[in-house]
Amino acid sequence: MRRTILQITPYYPPHLGGLERVVEHLANQLGRRHDVRVITTALGSDGGPRRYGAGRVTVRRHRAVEVAHTALAPGLPVSLALRAPRDAVLHLHCAHALMPEMVAFIARMRGQRFILHFHLDVDASGRFGGLLPAYKKHVFGRSMRSAAGVIVLTEEQGAFVRDTYGVRADRVFVVPNGVGAGYFMPVRETARRPLKLLYVGRLSAQKNVARLLEAAALLREPVQLRIVGDGELREKLEAHAAELGLRNVEFSGGLLGEDLVRAYADADAFVLPSDREGMPLVVLEAMAAALPVIATDVPGTAELLRGVGLLAAPEPAALAAAIDSVAADPGVRLRLARQSAAKAPDYSWEAVAAQVEQVYAQVYPEDVV
Repeated sequence: MRRTILQITPYYPPHLGGLERVVEHLANQLGRRHDVRVITTALGSDGGPRRYGAGRVTVRRHRAVEVAHTALAPGLPVSLALRAPRDAVLHLHCAHALMPEMVAFIARMRGQRFILHFHLDVDASGRFGGLLPAYKKHVFGRSMRSAAGVIVLTEEQGAFVRDTYGVRADRVFVVPNGVGAGYFMPVRETARRPLKLLYVGRLSAQKNVARLLEAAALLREPVQLRIVGDGELREKLEAHAAELGLRNVEFSGGLLGEDLVRAYADADAFVLPSDREGMPLVVLEAMAAALPVIATDVPGTAELLRGVGLLAAPEPAALAAAIDSVAADPGVRLRLARQSAAKAPDYSWEAVAAQVEQVYAQVYPEDVV
């Protein structure tokens, strides 16, 4: 059945980040069969229109400020409370504070159900980071338990929300992230030196690009590292690279669309040094691009890459050793590239959107919608 679906997210492209691109891909796929409205903020929109549409997808942006990595948009809850159809699917994308509480309150006030799409359990950082544990325990957990359905990215994440936040098992649905068709490429044999190593992602504390730079300073093999992305730590990271005397590191800034696809096509291998992840979209893109993937053995990434990529302990020396092993041996690169290419088709956005629609059918049965 055709539905009206509200995708509610604090950030949306061109704002950089994996969550933002997940929402965009999902909205476009669902828009083939449903009327989709993206409710978001104007943060990172580069002065673009506040409201626009493409097919059955309409994007509405609200003015906002960002405080302690949290988007504050006073008009967003007002708009949601007054304009959201009562029979709409409320699909909240969650990796930040306050918006879950806002959506939970409005849903309760209007007698509606909502779905919470749990992308990542973030660690405390920044000026107000000390408040995060209390917020998660006493505030966010209550909002999560009030959701009629909680979408998680992996079985491991599902166990986490059940054990940590007390979400009922029958309300937890596992749906992975996906990857767009434009990222799929054939396996390429590479023997060139230096190895062209690519990182894509936000330059934020959770991604720990400083660890990658420190690993680069320990490398024995010739490697050219390209860092694609932007964020609040960019200046500090560029200064840190200079302090380490790294001349083989290029900061390219954020890339989207065809420019990002070309970055994958031009690379020999991909690296992700994060402290933790949900299910990193950039790793799925690198797998689709048939790149060998090297990453830290941390929650979210490890579950995705076991048997596919090369996992290293989350410290510079171990990460450097893993990079060196790929740089030194074309046979290892070819094996890892083939493993990436073989696994990537399991994560098409068409398949992911179909799984999300199955969640809608269970949370919003026809006699309710």
